[in-house]
Amino acid sequence: MNWTCTVAARQASRMELHGIHVPLVTPFDADGALALDALERLAHDSLEAGAAGLVALGTTGEPGSLTDAEQDAVIEVCRRATDAHGAVLTVGAGHGGTARTAGALAALAGRADAALVAVPGFVRPGEAGVLAHFRALAAASPLPLMIYHIPYRTGQRLGADTLLDLLALPAVAGIKYAAGGIDEETVALLAAGPRGVLAGDDLFLSPMLALGADGGVLASAHLETARFVALHRAWQDGDAALARKLGAELAALSRTAFAGPNPTALKALLHRAGRIPTPAVRLPLLAHDLGDA
Repeated sequence: MNWTCTVAARQASRMELHGIHVPLVTPFDADGALALDALERLAHDSLEAGAAGLVALGTTGEPGSLTDAEQDAVIEVCRRATDAHGAVLTVGAGHGGTARTAGALAALAGRADAALVAVPGFVRPGEAGVLAHFRALAAASPLPLMIYHIPYRTGQRLGADTLLDLLALPAVAGIKYAAGGIDEETVALLAAGPRGVLAGDDLFLSPMLALGADGGVLASAHLETARFVALHRAWQDGDAALARKLGAELAALSRTAFAGPNPTALKALLHRAGRIPTPAVRLPLLAHDLGDA
């Protein structure tokens, strides 16, 4: 094992990925430029409401539409906020190819606490190929990995055994699990009792927590961060009555936040609440009209 792998493995063993993590939108001003002041307010608001961490440059942050300089600016704002609150900063860093992803991870050394890396999309390398991909990344990464399992976007399904093998890699701190629902593989995964499984489908947060997930990475948690935190705490405390009530209420909120392609409806809601200067997104996304929602 090389030195960088040793560092990442030690960091992953110390890091406890749990609680509610907010994958921040990237606000734009009326001229289409980054609204970094608004981003900073969102970051501090989320952490002051009890979020365990932030995710920068996830899908919700529209990273594919940002220049390298804009991405750097977003990371810097989020790093300052998480440092101020003693929270975890995870930064999206995935690409389809293993070597290119390893390069992106190397560029994050010292700038984040973990990296969110999606299962390779479109190429569908098979479960053995996915394992080989993440073994190679784990051997090279200077920071722990949060693997993003989202088969309805990547085209690559993974069974519970493969997910458990991924979680066993020493540099893997957790998995953002967004399988589009709860099925027998979900039940088998959580029945094994692994640490670091975070719900990634907002609508299914409460049942995932009931089955044993450690938290969630949730775009709709921008809107009611403290209540999402309370939902996580209720399941942790065994208060099923409160958890069911909050879970039902927040599922309705999540449906509204995902009424359009992410983050179009979410940005419209944040703008209507006066929290970002415009609801603007960048092409190929189109701004969402909330109507009477």
